[in-house]
Amino acid sequence: MELFGTAGIRGDAATRVTPELALSVGRAVGLDAVESNRRAEVVVGRDGRTTGPALAAAVEAGLESAGADVRRAGTLPTPALAFASQGRRGVMLTASHNPPTDNGIKVFVDGEEYDRGLERGVEERVAADPSPAPWELWGDGESVDVLADYREAVVRYARGFGADPKGLNVVVDCGNGMSALGTPQVLGRLGARVVTLNGQVDGHFPGRGSKPTPETLSDLRAFLADEETEPGGDYDFGIAHDGDSDRIVVVDSDGDIVHEDTVVAILAEQFVRDAEADDPVVVTTPNASGRIDERVRAAGGRVERVRLGALHEGIASARAAGGDVVFAAEPWKHVHPELGGWIDGVASAAVFTRLVAERGLDDLREPVTERPYRKVSVECPDEAKQAAMARVSEALPEAFPEADVDTEHGVRIERADASWALVRPSGTEPYVRVYAEADDVDAFVDAVTDVVAAAVDAAA
Repeated sequence: MELFGTAGIRGDAATRVTPELALSVGRAVGLDAVESNRRAEVVVGRDGRTTGPALAAAVEAGLESAGADVRRAGTLPTPALAFASQGRRGVMLTASHNPPTDNGIKVFVDGEEYDRGLERGVEERVAADPSPAPWELWGDGESVDVLADYREAVVRYARGFGADPKGLNVVVDCGNGMSALGTPQVLGRLGARVVTLNGQVDGHFPGRGSKPTPETLSDLRAFLADEETEPGGDYDFGIAHDGDSDRIVVVDSDGDIVHEDTVVAILAEQFVRDAEADDPVVVTTPNASGRIDERVRAAGGRVERVRLGALHEGIASARAAGGDVVFAAEPWKHVHPELGGWIDGVASAAVFTRLVAERGLDDLREPVTERPYRKVSVECPDEAKQAAMARVSEALPEAFPEADVDTEHGVRIERADASWALVRPSGTEPYVRVYAEADDVDAFVDAVTDVVAAAVDAAA
């Protein structure tokens, strides 16, 4: 696909995600909306990036010139925009965890990101460069406030899990991103004592990089580990988000990051145990750990996997097959079907906080088997990815002839001892990703990476 990757359209705001492109995409989405509903409404939001106002204005011009009515939601977390798109369409201007020079466009309908079919429709319209609607059919616009309703919906939802977090001390690193308008307020409403780091929205991300990694979270980790940080501190754990609040990272009271798949396993087990369905299903992705399967099975559910970036498609498929999807997640990104069909880091923060209040973080982690896990990125130009992956699909099974092979979502091999590796091209960056979990993970990853590097060299 030319425009959309695994998470919307994303790239440099001066060369790729330009106002010209935003106008074209806005008109394409507007035409799509108007075909479905003559007086279609499209809610538009943005994150705090410096390029956001201009791109939002361009999207709005495209939407209105197609005949759609625009509802301007201003700056807000992406999950709040998705919440506001229920019963209508939505466009979010965000590059998520990318650097401040980038921006992006995510499109929603009725609370879910556009699927591949709808994305292709937008691309076809952009390529066709349609004219505006007749002047008398142009839409209009008005400002709307959706944040308060979104926060209240998350608070009500989270109260169905765990216990009252009154007395629980939580540190939230907002990373100068949009979670500053969501997570601290929600956790405070639930009763937790919240200390916020990098809580001012700033599109330059001066506090830390917008992608929460062990390196960029050094201040949060040090804050939690330092017993002298604040009189009476004694913080229970920390939460960090990316630039638009769809990702969540959990850090324990010693400043150590809790593995993202352990967080998924904890939440997945909880949702399955709470489910009243005959066939509770958790949807996840091929790069997710087997520890998730173990905890879901222990709770009486099952796991279905779908390609990375397509949780909503996996949810639809599992439901069509008769399953009751109680949770869906890829690393760092979680969908709460009972709340809605969007990825929501704020909701995960709220539910996880109440679970910690009920049982404590150590107790939640205790039943999860945490085998060694690694992820490696091999540089690969975008134009070489297809040829490189074709070579990997042949070379990797040859290198591990004893392993089972699955090529549905990249190339995944699984050995008899339950160790596995996945190779897939990044949809947003010039890399081929290698994911692996094994007792001998370093040697395993090195062997797989050698195969991938050779394939990239041959394809470049």
